[in-house]
Amino acid sequence: MISMTRLSVNINKIATIRNARDGNIPDVVFAAVQCEKFGAQGITVHPRPDERHIRYKDVYDLKPVLTTEFNIEGNPIEKFVSLVLEIKPDQVTLVPDALDAITSNHGWDTVSNRSFLTDIVAVMHGAGIRTSIFVDPDLQMIEGAALTGTDRVELYTEPYASLYPQDPARAAAPFVASAGLARSLGMDVNAGHDLNLQNLNFLIKSIPFLAEVSIGHALISDALYLGLEKTIEQYLKAIC
Repeated sequence: MISMTRLSVNINKIATIRNARDGNIPDVVFAAVQCEKFGAQGITVHPRPDERHIRYKDVYDLKPVLTTEFNIEGNPIEKFVSLVLEIKPDQVTLVPDALDAITSNHGWDTVSNRSFLTDIVAVMHGAGIRTSIFVDPDLQMIEGAALTGTDRVELYTEPYASLYPQDPARAAAPFVASAGLARSLGMDVNAGHDLNLQNLNFLIKSIPFLAEVSIGHALISDALYLGLEKTIEQYLKAIC
């Protein structure tokens, strides 16, 4: 069975390992190409201003060699917007990261930031770049996202992952409702954050029309045990 949901591999953690030492081991570009070779349908990077994992140079190096969907995510500060407009990836995902955040930990307040997000979406559309807004599973935030003109929302799935071991159905419920509303408002739906081989398939079964899942930390961690090829194979099975 071929899933309609695409797997985009976030390679930030590969860059984190590389940056622990001088040099280029592991090679981020080579790893991304291998991910594609093993079946990943997209590559995601999240360059932060301090470049603690993916560096801006990595984004330039990746662009000419990738053959699948390229998704760049991050806070749309001026430097980030300039990068995205120059690279012109298939998709940009707007994330409201604080500069000192260890990782993304919440979605946009699309009501308070409606004007700002509308302007950014228009700029990205002007460059022919599909745009996704990172949101919590909150119906008001979904409605606010639709008013910006964005093509997609990406649901922040950490709350789902946290509750899943205790009560999968209750964990998924707000995401099912949010995804359904987003779809009814004309937006496609992505999902990401803390998804793994234990909780991914249930989410896919609950929201079978998910367009894309972006997975990095768990997938790269699993690859330490299983190898990258076997790990991507397992994640592709989980989204079927």
